[in-house]
Amino acid sequence: MDVVQKEHSRLLKRTEGSQSIKNVQSAIDSLQAARDAIAADPSTASTTLATLQNSVKSSFDSINDSLKETHSGLNKYTKSLDKLFKDRPLPSTDDDGLSTQESLINRAIAMHLLREGQFGVAATFLSEITDEKTINPVSQNGHEPTNTSASLLDIDEVPSTEIRKQFASMYYILQQLQENRNLLPAIEWSRENREALEARGSNLEFELCRLQYVWLYHGGADSQGTGSGWLAALEYARQEFHVFVPRYLREVQQLVGAMAYSPNLGGSPYAGLFNNTSAWDDVAHFFTREFCSLLGLSADSPLYIAATAGAIALPTLLKLQTIMKSKRTEWTSDNELPVEIPLPPQYLFHSIFVCPVSKEQATDENPPMMMPCGHVIAQESLKRLGKGNRFKCPYCPSESHPKDARKVFL
Repeated sequence: MDVVQKEHSRLLKRTEGSQSIKNVQSAIDSLQAARDAIAADPSTASTTLATLQNSVKSSFDSINDSLKETHSGLNKYTKSLDKLFKDRPLPSTDDDGLSTQESLINRAIAMHLLREGQFGVAATFLSEITDEKTINPVSQNGHEPTNTSASLLDIDEVPSTEIRKQFASMYYILQQLQENRNLLPAIEWSRENREALEARGSNLEFELCRLQYVWLYHGGADSQGTGSGWLAALEYARQEFHVFVPRYLREVQQLVGAMAYSPNLGGSPYAGLFNNTSAWDDVAHFFTREFCSLLGLSADSPLYIAATAGAIALPTLLKLQTIMKSKRTEWTSDNELPVEIPLPPQYLFHSIFVCPVSKEQATDENPPMMMPCGHVIAQESLKRLGKGNRFKCPYCPSESHPKDARKVFL
């Protein structure tokens, strides 16, 4: 997998650094210039075309060389994929849990398209679902379909049309924030939803206003054109920061107090507040997370997370399938993987506990129990080890009684 990632990074870097587009545009510009010159003075046509020939040929040669490099990188990338997955069928199971959840799959795809701002594609996808159900009113499992495109995206009594409208609003605000450095639409949205955000303990409004203050201080003009620089930032603080004083007094004091170091802010204790290179990306991600949270959705697309986690797990599952085939064994676990799949921390959503003694996953009937020494085992293992008497911890010399153990809540 490391080889595939390496080749992918190399291909991406080579593609981003490619001169093909610039060379194509150069050729187009040369042709347009020649056309205009001939139109202005037809008598120069032969001279212009002769000059144009060398220019166009040079551009075409550069384009071909650039395409050869890109094609070479693409070949290496595909070969690394073929080498990793060659003649190795994907893991299969007799009971495909997704085959009976067509509506959930369609919903995940449609929501992913909306999250990515592909509103036209999402509308086409939903309309095709409606057309298919109209032509084939009975689904594959023999039941009448219960979901249509009109209600497929409904969540928590929020209608589908409202969800589309909300995501369109989110992308407009993100575009203003990231491309135009305009924080005012995001600040306005946070104020309209202040009560709900405060109920969540969110500090989004303050973070947006703080970035606006820093933006003005560094010379960024607001959309109203009222000025920029430290004087504009100070005036903005007078108008807006009084709302945040009860909750963010220390932060407000630091922002305003930094004015005293204006001639040498870089050498002041407040330099980090005004020179955060990732501030705009951080606040954009923060806004997206809070926006989706108020809709009852996760900040990241579940479809993207599931596909990424599946891609990470695929090599392990393929290896497991090979071992089972050679040993003629089958999976014995129901609704869970027979091996642990290491995933990045951002993909770990539900804490689980596997007893180190019995190797069984904890449940409500068999919860994890922590002994006085700090080690944790499942309740059934605790009963088998103790049998109502004092026993030695299986991982340290400490002794304890089953009644001294405490239930652990994850």
